[in-house]
Amino acid sequence: MNCLTLAGWGTLAACTVMLVLWLIHFAIRNAAIVDFGWGFNLALLGIGYAYFGGGYGMRGAMLGVMTGVWGVRLAFYLLLTRIIGHPEEGRYQELRRKWKTNIGLKFLAFYQFQALLCVLMATPFLISALNPEPRIHWLELLACGIWFVAVIGEIAADSQLSWFKNDKTNQGRTCQVGLWRYSRHPNYFFEWLIWVSLAIFASASPYGFLGWISPVMMLYFLLQVTGIPATEAQALRSRGDEYRRYQQSTSAFIPWFPKAQ
Repeated sequence: MNCLTLAGWGTLAACTVMLVLWLIHFAIRNAAIVDFGWGFNLALLGIGYAYFGGGYGMRGAMLGVMTGVWGVRLAFYLLLTRIIGHPEEGRYQELRRKWKTNIGLKFLAFYQFQALLCVLMATPFLISALNPEPRIHWLELLACGIWFVAVIGEIAADSQLSWFKNDKTNQGRTCQVGLWRYSRHPNYFFEWLIWVSLAIFASASPYGFLGWISPVMMLYFLLQVTGIPATEAQALRSRGDEYRRYQQSTSAFIPWFPKAQ
């Protein structure tokens, strides 16, 4: 299957997933299900490209495992911790307040934009899946090592936050244990590092430099758009001065030693 055909099928699949989730969000009254769709679509695209891409089988298997394990874990973590049995996140409530009218249609556009963004971000998956070179490059092995460290870090950060939130004595407080002592958003940092590993993996393939668009875009979104700014705005609304003190002492993104207060 050629590049454009494979990308076209990927786009159709991602948009269909988001259309179904948009319909579901009316029933559950929780627009955060789009976050589940984000992780699920990345896994779907990675595995689909790996299977249908026609490249070297071992490379495809490595790509499928990396994207599948990461994407499925992320999707179901978000589903269980932020959607099922949980009220809609403040970020989406804020969107409803800002949009005011035609909210359903605006969320449809938002969901489909997320689908198209998934397809664009999956560029390194597509590049790697099409590579027929019958040997594994050292860059691909390096990428697997970085991916493994990043996934373990993301799981650790998510688990520490879940344990903290599940302790009712911590209600209304800011998590500052484990990795959260060294970064206000260690989950975002390790998520970004996963994208770096996938770009390195793609760098071993023809046109692999195009794969770097994904970590660059992800870094921009995390630091300037929907990641840290939206999350911290909600944290300041809900936790006020305690979170401001946390901001003053703790690195926003890259884990580092906290400042003395």
